[in-house]
Amino acid sequence: MARFAFATLTMAALLGATIVSNGAWSDVWALAALLGITVGVFALDKLAALAAPDHPGEEFPAGDGLAVALGLLHFPLLYGGVWAISGGGGHDATARVALFFALSLFLGQVGNSNAHELIHRPDRGLRRLGIAVYSSLLFGHHVSAHLRVHHVHAATDADPNSAPLGQSYYAFAPRAWIGSFRQGLRAETALRRRASSRRGLHPYGIYAGGAVLSLGLAWLLAGGAGMLALFGLCAYAQAQLLLSDYVQHYGLRRRELAPGRREPVGPQHSWNAPMPASSALMLNAPRHSDHHARPARPYPGLEIDRAAMPILPHALPVMAVLALIPPVWRRLMDPRARRWSRT
Repeated sequence: MARFAFATLTMAALLGATIVSNGAWSDVWALAALLGITVGVFALDKLAALAAPDHPGEEFPAGDGLAVALGLLHFPLLYGGVWAISGGGGHDATARVALFFALSLFLGQVGNSNAHELIHRPDRGLRRLGIAVYSSLLFGHHVSAHLRVHHVHAATDADPNSAPLGQSYYAFAPRAWIGSFRQGLRAETALRRRASSRRGLHPYGIYAGGAVLSLGLAWLLAGGAGMLALFGLCAYAQAQLLLSDYVQHYGLRRRELAPGRREPVGPQHSWNAPMPASSALMLNAPRHSDHHARPARPYPGLEIDRAAMPILPHALPVMAVLALIPPVWRRLMDPRARRWSRT
């Protein structure tokens, strides 16, 4: 657990130091945070000495304490960041720009990965914390889409978050956002119709209320500039989540066994990136195949089987950057996806 705590909390501390400081120190902390989550993580991924075990049974099932801490830290970092980026803290342009990009990357890579862990927990309080995090990022519907749609239809055309071979990220992203919103809404509404005992507010009402509250807090902190800062942070964070989905399922498809019936999700239906530093920062989210096989398993216990699972040639953040250049992406990934499709 130490590597997960060190990677995530160090970044949170650098961001927090940027928000509360001013003058030259705010520049130092902001640049340290930005370089740490980009160049630093990239460099540490290359150090074989940091490699984590493929089968970390000794760590399982710890992790809820860190998940709760990160979930609670999300809110002061998000709204403190909105305040600072909007000019409330008197930071100069260098600190504000560096903070925007560093915090956006943190929200997309750490905040999203942690909220993803929380919504999979059986404990109601943990799930609600995860919902609150996603709602604050104006992306609450992802909870329903992920649980009710993605984990049911992953690696098929029925899942808007599983990109088919040849589709660019730029074509995928709007389809995934709109499709996941619609299909999540449809799935939740159908579930409520079948379960007559369900009462209370529709989940999409909760997501909408959370989004309104988040925008209201941004307005109270910094007026219109605060709302623009929140929109910018959320858009960047959401784009990273969509990039993760794009990369982790690109070109992989479950075979049709009979009309309307697909083979079960297997280890060959998700791309994995077991690099040490980025995996620690993202709470093992790049160990994606095992997560789909055992969605309730906490992140420290996720395993890698290099013979049975597709492995990406680079770390997940690097692959997300390459996905933004379609010719490079297709030249790198299409042959690999085709090979796995024949297995």
